[in-house]
Amino acid sequence: MRWSDGRRSDNVEDRRGMTVGRKAVGGGIGTIILALVAMYFGIDPSVVLQQGGSPLTAPTETRQAGKPPASDELAQFVSVVLADTEDTWHELFRKNGKTYQEPKLVLFTGAVESACGYAQAAMGPFYCPLDQKVYIDLSFYRDLKERFKAPGDFAQAYVIAHEVGHHVQSLLGISEKAHDLQQRSGKTQANQLSVRLELQADCLAGIWAHHADRSRQVLESGDVEEALQAATSIGDDRLQQQAQGYVVPESFTHGSSEQRVRWFKTGLDTGNFGACNTFGAQSL
Repeated sequence: MRWSDGRRSDNVEDRRGMTVGRKAVGGGIGTIILALVAMYFGIDPSVVLQQGGSPLTAPTETRQAGKPPASDELAQFVSVVLADTEDTWHELFRKNGKTYQEPKLVLFTGAVESACGYAQAAMGPFYCPLDQKVYIDLSFYRDLKERFKAPGDFAQAYVIAHEVGHHVQSLLGISEKAHDLQQRSGKTQANQLSVRLELQADCLAGIWAHHADRSRQVLESGDVEEALQAATSIGDDRLQQQAQGYVVPESFTHGSSEQRVRWFKTGLDTGNFGACNTFGAQSL
């Protein structure tokens, strides 16, 4: 991926290495609320619930977040990708008579406090609509390469573009509508709505890639294959098979590998938001 000469975003908050205190927020109902938040954002709630037997501790930050150092290549890469999503979505919103509000991206290490609650790096990258921020521990990229067998800078860019896709959904009111429907649904239907939300975010990531390459020629040979490998590696079926040896489609929250690849390619091939209507699709 061609990125080194790209614009850096001003919206990156570097919280890595911050001096962090601890405050107990308790188990019980506090843990349950955090688990529900986790489910809403497609996070495995067991990551939170496993901590429910003892008081949950959340970080209290004792200094202001800074900007990533210029010598940190991976952080600079993230900043360039974020800037590129800003440029793309500003233009697409403008063409549709809307104004794009840029999200912040928070780099953290180990654990972080967001407006949506306390999160650990084990949850993976996530977007919080309550503060309009994307959160990522860059160690996830090591996992993407080593555990999920999806190396490459464009695979890393896909992850950011997917989370920014959730921000786009939030700005357009899609996330709120899906959440309202989930609250009135049974578990299986709520999971299906989560899958549709996640697959649409994959499609929106593809839209970003389509327009970024057309406008700024960011793609190099092999880049698309990197993103498709990442989408394949983090499908619910692949992850469940690895974790427990069998697959339970009714419990999917993000979609199968095949679905994630297909919807990302839909956005990439068309560049058209209308093609990303996963909620209107009869078949995913």
